[in-house]
Amino acid sequence: MEKKAVLSCIQPTGDMHLGNYFGAIKNWVDLQKDYRCMYGVVDYHAMTMPYDVDKLRLNTWELITNLMACGIETNNLFVQSLVPEHAELSWILNCYCSYGQLTRMTQFKDKSSQVGELGKDDFVSVGLLSYPVLQASDILIYRADYVPVGKDQEQHLELTRDIAQRFNNAVGKEFFVLPEALYTDTPKIRSTADPSRKMSKSAGEKHYISVFAESERIRKQIKSAVTDTGEVDKNQMSEGVHNLFELIKACGNLLAYDALLEDYNKGKLKYSDLKDVTASSVLELVKPFQERKLQINLNKKDIKDKVRSSSHEIRKVAQETLKEVKELVGLLNVKF
Repeated sequence: MEKKAVLSCIQPTGDMHLGNYFGAIKNWVDLQKDYRCMYGVVDYHAMTMPYDVDKLRLNTWELITNLMACGIETNNLFVQSLVPEHAELSWILNCYCSYGQLTRMTQFKDKSSQVGELGKDDFVSVGLLSYPVLQASDILIYRADYVPVGKDQEQHLELTRDIAQRFNNAVGKEFFVLPEALYTDTPKIRSTADPSRKMSKSAGEKHYISVFAESERIRKQIKSAVTDTGEVDKNQMSEGVHNLFELIKACGNLLAYDALLEDYNKGKLKYSDLKDVTASSVLELVKPFQERKLQINLNKKDIKDKVRSSSHEIRKVAQETLKEVKELVGLLNVKF
């Protein structure tokens, strides 16, 4: 029986941190066993906010390297701008999406309010408004059955389903698969500097721990992790302590997790011990990723060729879908 298709994408925004890994990438790696997976580095999407041209190109290849180092198979990877059919389908699907739907998207409201902070002015591009349609195209062009999403992305997937259904109704056939959400339990990793907020690069360097940072830097960041802040409810674990326990558990060090939790429940836990075990657990997790990345970087040209090749192969699916779409909506086709 043919495996169901899974599609998920990530923007090339720079360094990969533990929040990225546990929130998405680890799940991507696991899904490869049971599904036909396609994972895209979506550089078109990165253009919707103020950005540096050279940095975008560097970040794209850096992210590809990081994904491979963490266990993503090369033949499952593609770069969005190497598959221009995404952009062409996006224009077509713009005509099956209402303006009102796009203005109600939560992320548009959030990101448009950030533009002035990141750029030289408060210019908000049409791309920022319409990128959910491009996101829908990313999914629909590969007839994906499932999309791994978090709760904050449900609105985007629902829009994708709405667009697909409207298109299907317009052309009089069930052409596009209505993709379903693939929910998995993922640990919510918080900033070790401020556990009230999620781990994020946008908040600054002290708020995220890079998967590929040097060992001493990782130890230093975890050693300085906030545990208790202000008045603490003795009957409830503080956010900072809970975050460190979550990191140990997410790294798979369950014996240490249970032992430290027992100490905590008995009121005997030393925060220095908790931080030491957290740092050791993280370093044990990332060591093979870092070693693999060193090997990948020794063969950069070969890796780039492989990713271009995998993008070319994945593009064939996108070309066939777009060809059929153009026939259905009355556009002219050229031979591929």
